[in-house]
Amino acid sequence: MQKENIIPDYRLDMQGEPCPYPAVKTLEAMESLEKGEILEIISDCPQSINNIPIDAKNHGYKVLSIDSSGPTIQYLIQK
Repeated sequence: MQKENIIPDYRLDMQGEPCPYPAVKTLEAMESLEKGEILEIISDCPQSINNIPIDAKNHGYKVLSIDSSGPTIQYLIQK
């Protein structure tokens, strides 16, 4: 999944945070967003690629992109 000129409304930098904190904080942050707003999450926890997208979908959020091409993983999730 690639982002195509998606501008996130908010950014959550979870680099250095061990799992499951990136997934937990993502769900907490998503609750405060308005419908349609986009949150960018940056994580360097390898397990987050399993947790964050599944948790987001289970809560009814839309995973717009996952970019794991660099040293970190970037997620774009829309409420």
